[in-house]
Amino acid sequence: MAQPSGEFRQEAVRTRGGELVSGGLLVGVGAPDGSEARPCPEEWRPRPRRIERSEPARGPAGGVGRAVGPLALGAGPADLPLLDREADIAELLGLLAEGRSIRLVGQAGSGRSALLSAVAEAAADLAPGGVVQLCGHRRTLADLLQDLFAATHHAPGYRPDPDQLAVHLAEVGAVVVIDAAELSEAELEQLPAAAPGCVFLIAVAPDSPPLPAGSRMRDHLVAGLSRSACLALTARLAGRPLDVDEKAWAVDLWFESEGLPLRFVQAAALLRQRDVSVDALVAAEDDRMDVFGAVEGPVRDPDPAVREDALRRTVPLPSVAETASPAVRLAEGLSEPAQAVLRLAVALGGECPTAPHLPALIDVGQGEAALAELSDAGLTVSIGGHHRLTAGALDLLSPHWPARGCVDGAAQHFAWWVGHSSVTLEQIAAEAEVVIGVLLADRNAGRHEAVVRLARAAAPALALALRWGAWERVLQLGQEAARRAGSASDQAWFHHESGVHAICVRQPSRAVAELETALTLRASAGEQRGVASARRMLDLLRADGRQLSAAPAVPSRAPVIRKIAARVPARLKSSRRRRVAVVSTVVLTMGVLGTAVAMSLTGPDEHRSNDPHSGRLDEGGGTQNAPLPQPSGSVSPGAAGTVSGSPAGPTGSPVPSASGSASHSASASPTRKPSSSPGASESPTPQQPQPPVPGQSQPPKPAPSRPTTAPTTPPNSPSTSPVTPPSSPPPSPSSSQSPSGSAGPTTPGTS
Repeated sequence: MAQPSGEFRQEAVRTRGGELVSGGLLVGVGAPDGSEARPCPEEWRPRPRRIERSEPARGPAGGVGRAVGPLALGAGPADLPLLDREADIAELLGLLAEGRSIRLVGQAGSGRSALLSAVAEAAADLAPGGVVQLCGHRRTLADLLQDLFAATHHAPGYRPDPDQLAVHLAEVGAVVVIDAAELSEAELEQLPAAAPGCVFLIAVAPDSPPLPAGSRMRDHLVAGLSRSACLALTARLAGRPLDVDEKAWAVDLWFESEGLPLRFVQAAALLRQRDVSVDALVAAEDDRMDVFGAVEGPVRDPDPAVREDALRRTVPLPSVAETASPAVRLAEGLSEPAQAVLRLAVALGGECPTAPHLPALIDVGQGEAALAELSDAGLTVSIGGHHRLTAGALDLLSPHWPARGCVDGAAQHFAWWVGHSSVTLEQIAAEAEVVIGVLLADRNAGRHEAVVRLARAAAPALALALRWGAWERVLQLGQEAARRAGSASDQAWFHHESGVHAICVRQPSRAVAELETALTLRASAGEQRGVASARRMLDLLRADGRQLSAAPAVPSRAPVIRKIAARVPARLKSSRRRRVAVVSTVVLTMGVLGTAVAMSLTGPDEHRSNDPHSGRLDEGGGTQNAPLPQPSGSVSPGAAGTVSGSPAGPTGSPVPSASGSASHSASASPTRKPSSSPGASESPTPQQPQPPVPGQSQPPKPAPSRPTTAPTTPPNSPSTSPVTPPSSPPPSPSSSQSPSGSAGPTTPGTS
């Protein structure tokens, strides 16, 4: 990670801005008045592309990093193979090949991360998508699913909704390896359901409860190593063979620790520190002999190895109690740069920044060497792109290694760093836990103004980096610090950002509460632009609340006859048009009984210009060139209850005709008043005159005989209400008997 140049204390803090797509929303992040979301145009929505398999194991940026030294408990360098795990690897590969998802459980320091790495390398050919390695440290379920999507699809700046994510992940077939997962039982069960084509190998916390009955996953216990493997591991990490006393000491440690690999990594570090003490004694003896010489003959053995062994016996081995909690003793034997880095990690809650940040934070120039020293001592482990303290080290070191001001200025440094143009989003994602550690340290120290400044700078950057679990946590810490600092403006900003976050994660109730709070605070502070921004977000929630609360259900395809019957009363809302519905259902029934071709004329594909759920016609005009076919007799929006129809043709199919105003004329008023002009009903496509429908009067009258048609209304027709007489006189006969007034096709094949 490249560190930006320049003195950060002399540069202004800049807020990172940009846009991302969350489902169907386009979210603008980093605006002065707060982030905003709006519907994303269809042409702007990303089109995720599947990433072809190019290597055995891969992961998202800022994911599982390469181990440094023996920190992976035996799976670090290539010349240090994993010991005594052949049977575990073979069993896990067999279960994965059968499609079983596995949960690795065991004590802290049992080597679960090392086993995960070994299985990931061996399972490259089990699935067509290869192996995907993810980091579960401080990740929520949504973050892990997003990381899996980012590792298998190319769609930068895109976070799909859960329903869209399920569609994309359903096509993935890979072995997914997750280290240090922090999920509940219910969330673990949701992982295989979210990606049914994948198998999961997950390492969970030591105190995780057992799986419930009927779980999709299976537990695999990672036990300690055998005695011979522990002795071999200690000798390899110590860099020399063990003598008799050291072997006996290692055996006692094996009985006490039950063979946990981490304990022997730390034991080897204690032996190396003992060797340093022995080397210091040998050098001191050589210097004394060179200066003063031998007084009474030679006292040194001519063999240097014999002299070294004799001096080593004078340095006692650590006791079993000291090896059980060796963190303090190991820390005392570190170099000064390594101790400074360790003190910083303790102050940040166990999270250690990457090497490029160390010169600016604690004035350590060789950060890589200091981190490697901590890793070799078994005090830190590399995970998620950065280092953190191993299990139990934080609790042991906190009373003995106080912060001593090592985090002073860290908030200012990271506030400048996250907004620097040379810093990538991947680098910000890798340092998310470190930023949260700085916020917590400043909160505990009472520096609330520093927390507010860093939170306002880091929140937009984490949102753009798609680390939304960390984004939410930063907003919570910033909101708390702003409240304690008494800054109403900052409180309003954090409430607004929390509302936008809730909109993006489809939590409309929480979004409304946050935005209304922000609106109240900004209105009291006189921030008119902030008030307008909050109102726009509330308007978005009111407009799209149904889509945000739940995914729209896909309607099933109903029979065509039900669609026809459902459309008639929705369009006819006036008392005048309810009259027309009665006669329309008569013709509809005749057409259905005659042939099924009439139903094809009103198929769903032929009415794309109308909204079947809106209950009204589109008011866009232009229907003269594309008349609306209606087999049951067309109804004009401007006609005053005028209906005309035609009997079945030679093939038995009804030949529809339209009233004089079936097509919208160019002079039609917006109020849809009836047109008395005979020419308003002419169609550009002439047709032959059809005989009238039997039983229908030629000039439509307020017909007393119309109630005789009511019993013929089909039971599925919703127009069963009594017919009311029209409130205005009917149009002239010329407008309803025009032979050229048909608005529909003359044959079924023309549809």
